[in-house]
Amino acid sequence: MAGKIGYLDRETERADIAFIGAGITLGALIGAMTLNVGSIPLTLSTAGGVLLVGLLFGWLRSVRPAFGRVPRATTWFMSSIGLNMFIAVVGLSAGPGVIDGLKELGYVFVLWSIAAAAVPMLLSIYIGKYLFRFDDAILFGCCAGSRTAAAALSMITDKSQSDVPAIGYSVAYATSSIILTLFGIVIVLIR
Repeated sequence: MAGKIGYLDRETERADIAFIGAGITLGALIGAMTLNVGSIPLTLSTAGGVLLVGLLFGWLRSVRPAFGRVPRATTWFMSSIGLNMFIAVVGLSAGPGVIDGLKELGYVFVLWSIAAAAVPMLLSIYIGKYLFRFDDAILFGCCAGSRTAAAALSMITDKSQSDVPAIGYSVAYATSSIILTLFGIVIVLIR
């Protein structure tokens, strides 16, 4: 019966490595391209390119489930390793700048850092709750996604015992990642 009306998508332990590899390769190639707008070079970078292709391939998988199978365990592993590598690289590269900032500005640097992290997140919660009237689970997923914080999403889904926060996370994550990747260099060049 499944052959007549569609495709039977069964759970499996095997990942479609060709699909994953093609997504990473194509994303890296797209991320390596640079578009010059005036004197400003815009690029997605490797991470942005892979994210964009991942979104496209995820959509393709949703409409054609006959290919691109990635088991939940594989997704969890790639997400955990990717997150931990990202945190390690950001920490190692930001460390000297933080030390220099502390030496130059002292406690003012710490206070501005706390404000820059906390104020937008608190505003997001109040705007999402009272202006847009988001459900709490989706709202907290959006907040985690806007900070591209997979660890926060994991904690929120564990505490709520639901995958509903991932609905808010996915759109906010994709949007913030692409905007940050494209316009991060613009902000640096304007400064």
